Amino acid sequence: MARERAMVPKAEFGSYYGQPIIKAPIWHEPHMPLYLYLGGLSGACGLAAAVEELRAGPGGPPATVARLAAAAAAAAGAGFLVAELGRPERFLNMLRVFKPTSPMSVGSWVLAAHGGATALAAGSAVTGLLPAAGRLAALASGLTGPVMSTYTAVLVADTAVPAWHEARRELPFLFAGSALAGAGAVGIVSGLARPETAVPGRRMAALGAAVETVASTVMERRLGTLADPYRQDGMMRAGRLLTAAGGVLAALAGLPAGPRGGSRRGQGIVPAGRGPAGGWPGSAGRASAGGPVRAARAAVAAARSGYAGARTASRPGLRELAGVAAAAALTAGAVCTRFGVLRAGRASAADPAYIVGPQRERLAARRAAEAARTPGDGGRTAGDGGRTAGDGDRPAGGSG
Repeated sequence: MARERAMVPKAEFGSYYGQPIIKAPIWHEPHMPLYLYLGGLSGACGLAAAVEELRAGPGGPPATVARLAAAAAAAAGAGFLVAELGRPERFLNMLRVFKPTSPMSVGSWVLAAHGGATALAAGSAVTGLLPAAGRLAALASGLTGPVMSTYTAVLVADTAVPAWHEARRELPFLFAGSALAGAGAVGIVSGLARPETAVPGRRMAALGAAVETVASTVMERRLGTLADPYRQDGMMRAGRLLTAAGGVLAALAGLPAGPRGGSRRGQGIVPAGRGPAGGWPGSAGRASAGGPVRAARAAVAAARSGYAGARTASRPGLRELAGVAAAAALTAGAVCTRFGVLRAGRASAADPAYIVGPQRERLAARRAAEAARTPGDGGRTAGDGGRTAGDGDRPAGGSG
């Protein structure tokens, strides 16, 4: 039997006069994405500084670098936020009240408290003044840091933008992982001069990359069709790839060096039984005894050996190159993720399908749940009614 031809065309999502159903976000680029990145970076660095203060004590290189990075990122992020607002007094006006139910109000106070704590901690680390107050400020930044890294996710999710609101469960974890990866990149770069100080940064980078990758994957699977703006955005895809690559490189950079990982000449190691000029013991003395020509040749050979060793020692190894590549990939991935989230929200707000579609799905699920409960409720209602009628008959019969 031939299939029946549909007489009604397939419905398409639309809006009145082709206008969007909701207003698209008016945040600008690059101000808002960079503020999201720098705020998260400052919060993660503040947390790292507090952890290092408790683990290794005050004054350690990782803690000092984390203090400085947290203060610099907070100051730069506040600058981008003021540029987004247009006038500095708008930010000050948000501090006139504190409204716990408003993510923007809470975030403004968290930014002010975190920025002040990181500035005091960094100033004490640089000048050496008020070390006790600087340590307390660093520990305080460890408390405000996690909130600073994730409140922006709550801020964007507390809107009517479909791609943000429906992803409210995963966005805080996505932003937290991205912030940890960015802070780990700072730790890796700061540890190039002293590799032993880069261990906390590599661990933080690998952990952050894993958290961000898992959160992004879970979010896209749960959202279904609504995840298309995230999947189709080039910045979001680039951020996902760069973060995964950076996490792998950070893990590889932390592997122990093999037995042939270093150069003997670069380490200044002279084989046993050899003289300083590369000859056997007593060769320098024999060269001097044999005449000035042999002594000059021995001096030239020693100079060449020392120059080659210096070049080898200053040449970066594979671990250092992997660390630099990991830091660059993680930083670029964190920035691309913030741009991708912002653009995905705009795309979902402009397309009526992402607004009407989820509404119809929720309505259909609600009706199906109500239909599944209706037969049982109706039977219980009828039974209650029957018992009520019987109870009413018994008093009437007794009185007769």
